[in-house]
Amino acid sequence: MRHKKAGRKLGRTTSHREAMLRNVVAGLFEHGRIKTTVPKAKEARKLAEKCITIAKKANASDDDAKKLHYRRELLKKLHRPEVVKNLIEEVAPNYSDRPGGYTRILRAGYRMGDKGTIALFELV
Repeated sequence: MRHKKAGRKLGRTTSHREAMLRNVVAGLFEHGRIKTTVPKAKEARKLAEKCITIAKKANASDDDAKKLHYRRELLKKLHRPEVVKNLIEEVAPNYSDRPGGYTRILRAGYRMGDKGTIALFELV
């Protein structure tokens, strides 16, 4: 029984799932909108929202040590320095006055081969 077990497995091992979600979120921050399946988008939303919140804290802080700390926290989650730089300098300032809900999932039909539900995962 999976009582109190949060999150989807998505048919992958833990390491594969974590790497895949990192790549989905990094793609979102690079391009602003990506196309993926609905379950992947719903799982990636959690990571994306947390990353934007951390980036907002990095922008709001005046202390250089705290800025470095938040940048390293983002690097732990995303593993791509160019994406972290883009997130802190370009994406996060757009959401400085927004308390949450930085992403949107729009259903976009079904995939041709296996009829998997496709979603547009985008920044608001």
